[in-house]
Amino acid sequence: MDTLLNLLQQHGLLLVFLAVLAEQLGAPLPSLPLLMLVGGRAAHEPLFGLQALLLAALAATLANSLWFWAGRRWGRQVLSTLCRISLSPDLCVRRNEASFARRGGLTLVLAKFLPGLSILAAPLAGAMGMPATTFMRLNGAGTLLWGATGLGLGALFHRQIERLLAGLAQLGQQALVMLAGLVAAYLLWRLLRRLHEQFALRGTQGIAPTELAALRQQFQAAPVLLDVRAPLPGQARIPGAQGLDLGALEPALLLRWPADAEFVTYCACPHDVSAAKAARWLQQQGRRARVLRGGIEGWQRAGLALEEAA
Repeated sequence: MDTLLNLLQQHGLLLVFLAVLAEQLGAPLPSLPLLMLVGGRAAHEPLFGLQALLLAALAATLANSLWFWAGRRWGRQVLSTLCRISLSPDLCVRRNEASFARRGGLTLVLAKFLPGLSILAAPLAGAMGMPATTFMRLNGAGTLLWGATGLGLGALFHRQIERLLAGLAQLGQQALVMLAGLVAAYLLWRLLRRLHEQFALRGTQGIAPTELAALRQQFQAAPVLLDVRAPLPGQARIPGAQGLDLGALEPALLLRWPADAEFVTYCACPHDVSAAKAARWLQQQGRRARVLRGGIEGWQRAGLALEEAA
């Protein structure tokens, strides 16, 4: 434990930079606890606290800018990669879309405070075509606010943090084992949460884009097409699709469709998880439902037409 304390004392600024950079690049480990520990020292050394804030902001800006330009270059494909790296639930893409739909650019200011938003906000902003200057301004404001909050909490509770570090120092090597166990438990919890979510949605029937297009040519057999993405300005959709809000599912919604109607749901998220969730809910209500394989991107890859949503 003395080694860890010495690292914090001698290389605290470097640790802050590396921890924030790793988290913002997608590592599934939060850097806020380290910021709070460093904030405890900043209570006695304000200049050290300012340096830590600037380095945290620099690290976050570097990582966020990288993902922003990746989103601009490769679009939503990069979101799937990030979800796998970060062990975040696949529904995090829809939550980011919903946040942008409700709050617009303010999402970037708040992103680092909200689980699931921090990593995907930057590439989603790039994929949506947000101007780079707007992104840098809003993301920079959010980064400084987040870093100052972490350091400020550490400075506010510096006495408690100092007592905690003193207690850990007395435990010696046992403290390192405890910390390693907590990190392992945290990663295991996130992994199990993800696997549980995927297992719960397993078995939902799918339909290929070309098969759906052929069905839609048959008036009597045409299924009801439901778009479960959050509505965004200028967002393209499959012609004839109707929106379905996953955050407001209730049986009364089904009264607008015939009792014998079949449904096909689609999204733009990794593994079609949001669409599978909607299909599973429809099945629980006694309705027939399938998932469009590949979502709207699969529809586009098949060379099928889109329209701009109202």
